[in-house]
Amino acid sequence: MRNKKSQAVLARLKQITGTKTDAALSSALKISPQTLSSWKGRDSTPYSICIDIARTKGISLDWLLLGEGPMLRQLPNDTRDDTSERTLQESTVLALWRRLKEEDRVVVQSVLEDKRRLRDLELKLEQMSANLSALQQSDQG
Repeated sequence: MRNKKSQAVLARLKQITGTKTDAALSSALKISPQTLSSWKGRDSTPYSICIDIARTKGISLDWLLLGEGPMLRQLPNDTRDDTSERTLQESTVLALWRRLKEEDRVVVQSVLEDKRRLRDLELKLEQMSANLSALQQSDQG
């Protein structure tokens, strides 16, 4: 990539990886700081790394390389059916999940597990309330 566009690509890579500095970005990309510095000096970024990141994180290459369109990759329109909305939502959630740092993933998973436990307790409470109501009605009748 040439024409100073690599700076914009590197900025978007920082956004995707949740990094703010060149050192943090090089660590996130698993490259040496010297390699990143070399890319900046030559005003180039290897497409292969961009493609790998886009694929693993569900990011649109148009957005990553050109800054155009939505950040997250979309499903093709010809796959639309009754489940397409759910599939698109799941893909979006998965893409966002992949962008999280591991410690944030742990927090999100914990919150989701707490939510599931609360839902289970609410269902049990509803069942117990229904049973109590039925017992009270049978005692009165």
